[in-house]
Order: sequence, then structure tokens, then C-alpha cells
Amino acid sequence: MHRRFAVLVTSIVALAASAAAQDRPPGQLRPRPGTGREPEFPPPSILDYKPRSTLVVPAHPVPRAKFPVVDIHFHPPGALTSADVINRVVAAMDSLNLRVMVNSSGSSGERLTQQIEAVKASPHKDRFVMFTNLGLRDIGPGSGAGIAAQLEADVKAGAVGVGEIGKGFGLSARRTDGTRLKMDDPELDPVWETAARLKIPILIHTADPAEFFQPIDYTNERWLELALFPDRRHYDRTRFPAFEDLMAERDRLLERHPRTIWVLAHLGWHANDLARLGRMFDRMPNLYAEVGAILYDLGRQPRAAREFFIKYQDRLLFGKDSFQPDEYPYFWRVFETEDEYFDYYRDYHAFWKLYGMGLPDAVLQKVYYKNALKLIPAISREGFPN
Repeated sequence: MHRRFAVLVTSIVALAASAAAQDRPPGQLRPRPGTGREPEFPPPSILDYKPRSTLVVPAHPVPRAKFPVVDIHFHPPGALTSADVINRVVAAMDSLNLRVMVNSSGSSGERLTQQIEAVKASPHKDRFVMFTNLGLRDIGPGSGAGIAAQLEADVKAGAVGVGEIGKGFGLSARRTDGTRLKMDDPELDPVWETAARLKIPILIHTADPAEFFQPIDYTNERWLELALFPDRRHYDRTRFPAFEDLMAERDRLLERHPRTIWVLAHLGWHANDLARLGRMFDRMPNLYAEVGAILYDLGRQPRAAREFFIKYQDRLLFGKDSFQPDEYPYFWRVFETEDEYFDYYRDYHAFWKLYGMGLPDAVLQKVYYKNALKLIPAISREGFPN
């Protein structure tokens, strides 16, 4: 007991010293309770305060999706040229009811062909399809035609779409003259028109959450994530464009190519403003979006998110992003149950709890697999309900 008390005192002293040493952002005061009084004890850090919830509510974990799933935003834990990687991924897929994975890490040329052939030669040839990627750096005159030609060759080799076009497109990619490559640069029009002619979807990731472009102060709800990951800080306008500038470039690009099938990764980073995404759906019939890495926003507004998913059920797809098998059941639970106040899987994404949306079966089926089958006819129908 004495040793535990000593450790506790040492921890409190260390926390107090840390708090005293930390420079607060300009103009910010110490947060206070509603009484206006200062805490009697040194406050814990954001890392140390983990209160135990006393709430007792029904819990319905969902280890396996109710319907088979197409994951349109999948990054494999290694090259799909390896039989070991393929077998390990499929074993996890089977336990989760993931029927088909779309390799959105993207590859082109010989590397793409190697992965396609390795999957075909495996016992799991119907469980994976491949996207190609685009060389969107050092763009100059004539680059668009060359990229379009490579895209056509990759699709002929077996690629079923483009993606994931990463956030570097718009955020950091440059033209040959050193200027930032804007997303709506007309040099790339031949690429997007080629995709339209080939009737293949383009999975595009633009920017990052809007708070990543804001100052890191105590009002920023992503403070912990930004404090942990320097490469996610985009608030320096001398280095990065503003969030809204990137969104404007993206929207001009999408609207200039109305025959191209666009899929916004991460709901376009508008999961915290679903009305905005809804307005985009209303004016762009060629637009779709997937739900990777934004579950924390859907799960904190379950009623609004449910209505949004019902209204736009034909435009939403399932995607997870990073392949972490133990994280998929959180998606199933949010989508399939009406559970209340349960944990999210990454505290640096969200310090709040999740709630279930309780989606109808017809909506679940569209999000889980039907919309993906519509966009990617090359996916085998084996294993899906009629």
C-alpha cells in the first residue's frame, strides 16, 4: 500500500510539473468546472484521464457482419504476390464475413500484373480485385496523355478501378515548374475522361479532417492526434493550402467530369457535416462515398447518420482503410445495432463514445455489397445473396 501511495504521489507531482512547464496557446485560460472554481487537485493529462463509466446498458457486440461485405478501401498488410499474405487475409475475411477486398493500395504495370496473377493462381481468386494507381507527380505538358495511356493498359491487364489517389494530390504534389499541382489542373483531363470511357470508379482521398488545418489549441477536438503525429499538421499556410481551397478544387474537378464515377474516400471528410455531403450527392449523380476511418463521426450522431444513410443508400459503400481485423466489428456494431455509449477503437481519433445507427437490412445490403457490385461488375457474384 505504501509503495502504491508513493507511486501515486510521484505521478501527481510529475503531472503538476508537466502542466506548469507546458506553454498554453496564447489567450487561453485554464479550463474550469461550471462552478468557476479551480480544481483542488492537479488535473490529469489528456493521456491519463480514463474515467470508468458506471452506465449499464444492453450490449450487442457484432463479431461478424450480417451480410457479406465488399471492402472497397483495403490496404493489404503486404504484397498480394505472397501466398502467405493472401491466406492470412482470407482467414480473417472469413471470420468477419468480408467476401471481397478491393486492393486500393494501387499498383501499375508489372507490379499490378504480378499481383493479379498471384491471386488468380491462389485458391482465393474471387476474393480480391485490384485498383491501379496514377503517377501524379512532376506533371508537365503531355503528362496527362501518358498517364491516361498507362491507365488504359492497366485496365486491360485486369485493374477494375483507380485508387486510392492519396491526399498528396492537391496537398503536396508538384508540377515540373515547382508549383503545387492543383486537383483541377486541365493537364489531367485526359486521365479522368479515359476512366469515364472505361466505366471504372476512381477512389479519391482529398485533404484530411478539417481540424488538421486549424491551429493546435485546446479548442481543437483532434488535439491529441495532432500532438502525436506531426505529419498530420496542415495549419501552416506557407506550406499547405487551406482545407476549403482543396475542397473547392476537388468539387470543380468532379463537376467538370460528370461522366466519371467518383468515390470519395472517408466520406470526403464531411462525416461531421453530412448535410454538405448530401448537397454534393444531390448535384452530382456520378458521386459515391465510402466510410473508411470516420466511424467516430457517424457513431456520435446516430439518428442523423441513420437518416442520411437511408436517404442516400444508393451512394454509400463500405470501406475500412487500414486492415486491422479486430476493428471491423466496431463498424458492424454501429451499423447494425442500437447499442449506446460504447468505446471507439482509437482514443486519439475520438475521446467520445459511439452509438448504434440500427440501419435497416435493405440499407445494410446496399452499403455492404450491392453498391460495390454495381460499380465494379468484375467482382464475382459468388457468395452474395441473389
